[in-house]
Amino acid sequence: MKIIAGPCVIESMDLLREIAAELARIKHELNVEIYFKASFDKANRTSLSSFRGPGIEEGIAMLEAIRNEFGLPITTDFHTPEQIASWGNRVNIIQIPAFLCRQTDMLIEAGKTGKIVNIKKAQFLNVEKMKFAVDKVKSTGNNQVWLTERGTLFGPSELVVDFRNLKKLATLTEHVVMDCTHSAQETSSNDGTTKGNRAYVPYFAKSAKLWGANVFFLEVHPRPDEGLSDGPNMLALSHLESIVKELILP
Repeated sequence: MKIIAGPCVIESMDLLREIAAELARIKHELNVEIYFKASFDKANRTSLSSFRGPGIEEGIAMLEAIRNEFGLPITTDFHTPEQIASWGNRVNIIQIPAFLCRQTDMLIEAGKTGKIVNIKKAQFLNVEKMKFAVDKVKSTGNNQVWLTERGTLFGPSELVVDFRNLKKLATLTEHVVMDCTHSAQETSSNDGTTKGNRAYVPYFAKSAKLWGANVFFLEVHPRPDEGLSDGPNMLALSHLESIVKELILP
């Protein structure tokens, strides 16, 4: 069982270190594999005025500093093939955002790095279509492909989780990831921000375990209501340990 955790976006080095220290403690005390995740650029924010992050050059350097200081492998979203070609070799897992999961050039470039490639299933795709994304990565000779479930659009704005998808994803990869926090998004708001309900997160995690997920993606923040991206569905950092303990129970 593996955990991917961290803030939605890189807000500051102090925030990264605060979160990483807690993740490193949990990793050591519970003997669980944890990857540190944060985005250097939230390129798909709803509003033009929304906070995006420090950018790729500064952001990757900050993530590398976290890996060096706390011993946590790192992952982040990439948005173009050029970003992957230039910077993908500096992370442990290349994450392909849901809206880009069919982009052939992205998937090929990610595969060519030889790194783990975690592809998030788009909200608008059925699981069976993800076979073609997997095939694109594997065409490079890289078989390290993880797949992430993050909910499905029901109508134009409602997001629902069909846990049957986890069983279907397991036919395509050995590493089935449940994105427990983005699945808690509520996309019906029209004020330029994405809402959410973090109260669902523990239930998504425990249900996903029953359906066979073996990697759990949990965005965390010490003060989620102050978070600069996806605050409403981020988990409070202080609640992470109890969820991890439940997930590692036999």
